[in-house]
Parts: sequence; C-alpha cells; structure tokens
Amino acid sequence: MVKVLFVCMGNICRSPAAEGIFKKLVTEAKLEEEILVDSAGTIGYHSGELPDPRMRKQAAIYGYDLDSRARQFNPNKDFEEFDYIITMDNDNYSEIKNLDKKHLYDEKIFKMADFIPDKNIKEVPDPYYGGKDDFDFVIKLLEDGTKNLLTKIKNRLDRKN
Repeated sequence: MVKVLFVCMGNICRSPAAEGIFKKLVTEAKLEEEILVDSAGTIGYHSGELPDPRMRKQAAIYGYDLDSRARQFNPNKDFEEFDYIITMDNDNYSEIKNLDKKHLYDEKIFKMADFIPDKNIKEVPDPYYGGKDDFDFVIKLLEDGTKNLLTKIKNRLDRKN
C-alpha cells in the first residue's frame, strides 16, 4: 500500500481539494486497495471542520466530493505512516521539513509544484482570501499535479509487481 498525505496550512482549502481530486483519480484507476489518501494542515486551527464551503462548491462543479475533516499534521505519526507528503506552498514545505529535525524523511517530502508540468508554477497559491477564480485556478493546478503524481505512483507499483 502506498500512502499519500497532502498538506497545506489549515487543511480546509488546498490539501482537502488535492485529497478529493486524487481520491477520484485513484478510484477511476481502480487502485483504492493499493493507494491510501489523506490530508492535513500545518496548524490545527480548523481541526474537525469540513473544507471551506467555497472550495467544496467549486470542486463539486468538477465532480469532486470534498468530505474530509481538517486535522493537524502529526510528526510523531505521519512521517512514519506516509510514503508521500505533498506540501502546497513553500511555507508548508519549510514547516514540514523543519519538523523532520534529523532529516530521516527527506525522500518523502515534496512540493505539489514538483508534479505540475508548468515550470513557472513554484507553489499552489492559497485561495482563502480570493474569489471563485482563485479556487478554480487551484483546482486546475491540483488536477494537473495529481495526475502526474498518480503516474509516478503507478510506475512505482508496477516495479513492485
């Protein structure tokens, strides 16, 4: 089983959107038994909440169901449990890297932008203070990135079989 964790700041916009989009891709590829997907935030302010209503509304237009509950990244558990820890922006990346004080998990920590084909994209912007177009832009970036992530994971699974 390959386990993927998407991380943003509050776990109410970008990371639950990435989780929902990726879950749909995993389901369509019939890989639910081989890939587990979750999301978390670097802060616990929104713990227990559903994703932002604006993100849920925009995601629903594209056929994505965002129903996970926000939680905070747990370094005592998540570093060990997950194979891919995908951060949404440079701040999230730095925060997660800083939690790995002994650099034991460097090979697991990525930026979502690493999987987005447009090399001008360095991070997935936070749409929280924006409008509909900002949420839409994030969904499109996440669609591109998660497709490439799935391809990488499928190649990894194929090598194991």
